[in-house]
Amino acid sequence: MPMDIIEKYFGLKPHSTIQDGMWTRYVMDDLLYTIVPVTNFEEDTLIELYEMSEHMAKYGDRRVSVFVASLDNKYLITHKEQDYVLLKNKYVTSSRGKNTGRMLAKFHERGKTLTSAPSTVSRMGQWKEYWIKRLEQLEQVWQATVAERPDEEFEKVFIDSFPYYLGLCENAIQYVTDTEMDVGSDMGERGTICHEQYREETWAGSIKIRSPFDWVYDHHSRDVAEWIRDCYFKNSRSFQPAMNQFLQGYQSIAPLSDLSWRLTYARLLFPLHYFSCVEEYFIGSSRWSKAELVTNLRKYIRDSTDYELFLKHFYQLAGAKKFPILDWL
Repeated sequence: MPMDIIEKYFGLKPHSTIQDGMWTRYVMDDLLYTIVPVTNFEEDTLIELYEMSEHMAKYGDRRVSVFVASLDNKYLITHKEQDYVLLKNKYVTSSRGKNTGRMLAKFHERGKTLTSAPSTVSRMGQWKEYWIKRLEQLEQVWQATVAERPDEEFEKVFIDSFPYYLGLCENAIQYVTDTEMDVGSDMGERGTICHEQYREETWAGSIKIRSPFDWVYDHHSRDVAEWIRDCYFKNSRSFQPAMNQFLQGYQSIAPLSDLSWRLTYARLLFPLHYFSCVEEYFIGSSRWSKAELVTNLRKYIRDSTDYELFLKHFYQLAGAKKFPILDWL
């Protein structure tokens, strides 16, 4: 069906396809086209993603996806009561050996030059509110699960472990509050184009594509922290060389300020790994099996002491100057 949409509404006839992870790319004249379903997106969100995409392309990002206008000059088309947009990329293959931190910093520097800050996709200054809402929702699930006295192994482990992670989440929220009081909430630092959850795989495919549908507008420390989190959990025993290489590459373009370091630490305090695992289980549409989720959850709990040590020594491990850490670590 996507091929039919491309031909009917955009007048294009791709000659082949490439499977790129979950996406099918349609190839034509050294260009890649991707159909994205957007029925559940607000119009204001799509407009902001379009503007961010145009900005990044204008300022020299060769890998960014740009929106394609249809034959009747519309970017949003409706086919069989479903909405779609078409994205276009130059066919740029992966360049090995480049420092991810350096590439991310260049991406962020381009994003900082946006003439006006987006609103619907903005997460700037909203971490505490998001975390509080997420915590309250999960606490309600926990209370309901406790009342049910479940037999499922995952739910039993969740009941026992949640109070610890509730405390860690509250610490992360307080750390942001303390940072705002000690350092200031913005220090004149602009927001930039970030990712919902940045990790090494975000840009690691065989084809280099940077999709605006991965983006939010936020402080650059969001992406720095989430890359470090992912790096740590991939190999908690030997993450430091990769982390230091990433940070050195990033800071060769954009040195991290005091605010950046502290916000990075605050995000690492927030137990996103735990929340994501539990939410995947209860949403019921997980790509993981129940057995895999139990294994993941038990691993996080088993290794929680190691993660505490990582948090305790993070600034030292990262080569940063001394900043406040939690008293109990």
